[in-house]
This record gives sequence, C-alpha cells and structure tokens, in this order.
Amino acid sequence: MSLVRLNIKGISYSQTQNGAYALILNEVDGDRKLPIVIGAFEAQSIAIALEKEIRPPRPLTHDLFKNFADRFDIVVKQVIIHKLVDGVFYSSLICERDKIEEIIDARTSDAIALALRFQAPIFTYKNILDKAGIYLKVNPKKEDEEQDSILVDDIIAEEIEAAASEQESYKDKSLEELHSLLDEAVNNEDYEKAAKIRDEISKR
Repeated sequence: MSLVRLNIKGISYSQTQNGAYALILNEVDGDRKLPIVIGAFEAQSIAIALEKEIRPPRPLTHDLFKNFADRFDIVVKQVIIHKLVDGVFYSSLICERDKIEEIIDARTSDAIALALRFQAPIFTYKNILDKAGIYLKVNPKKEDEEQDSILVDDIIAEEIEAAASEQESYKDKSLEELHSLLDEAVNNEDYEKAAKIRDEISKR
C-alpha cells in the first residue's frame, strides 16, 4: 500500500459542541483533507507546537516526552496513520536509536503532537485517505476557518448520531454479552466505547 504525506492545516473548533476540536490534515499532493476529532488537551498541545513563539513555563506531557527522548538519543523519524476502525484512527511512531528502528503504537493526536516537536513527517495509507478523506466545498463568501468549523460540526454531529445508535444497541444485549463487549473494548484500547458499555451495565 502506498503512503501519502500529510501536512497540518490547522485545528478547528466546533461552533455547536463545547470543547470539541478537529485536527485538519491536508494531502500534500492533492486537495483532500483528513479531519480527526481530538480532545481539548491534545488540541492545546498541538496548537502550542504550531505556534513557535508560545513556550509554556513548564513542559507539557509531549514536551516531556521530547526532552526524555533527546536525553536518551531517541528520534521520532515519522508518524504513520495506519488504520481506521469504526471512525477511530490508529497511528505508529517510527523511532530510531543507535541505528535501530522501533515502531511504537500511539493515539493519533499524541503521535501528531510528537511529530511536530521532532519535525517528523506524517503519512497515511492511500486506502485510508480514500475512505476518510474529504474535499472541502469551497464557498468564496466564507472564510477558511468558518468553513472548517462547519466541517467539524458535521463530523461531530455524525459521531453523536453514531454514538446514540450504538448506545441504543446495547439495551438489547444481555449482561453477559455486555461484559464480553466491555472486555473486548478494553483489550482494543477503545476506552470511550468501554465507558459507554460500563454505563449501560451500571443501569441494570
């Protein structure tokens, strides 16, 4: 599968959902955008890395990781967004130390926050971009930022609708099935899904 390089276009916020942000990635040799919904903390960390003039008085978590890696001569060479399952992006950090390469699993928001600090390129596979990449409809009357924020609202609305549908489906499951789904979600590190299943179990 061929890799496609991505650039960070910026971070957009939702006008309708408080505390919801999306990281907008651009295809380098194309017009598609890859929007990824991220949390407020990760949005802040990425924003600080994008704004070179801003230096927090104490290291943020991603700065600490960078300082730690520098001290032990570990370099993040690149980030690859390698999988998309049920709307969740999975990423890997390709690291190098003493000319030995290691691959480390990471949340996409963390991986990109680190890529910025190491000035490492970001890639995804073509099939992921084909599946999740979108062409932003350009309306000359709207500013880029406003369009992105409308785009974020659309994405978040879809996520809320999917989550509501998913929550509804849990009501038909037996306790045994719910506990099995909970174990599966934890094993897959899908903690958001695990929390929803746990809430349904608590209601019983």
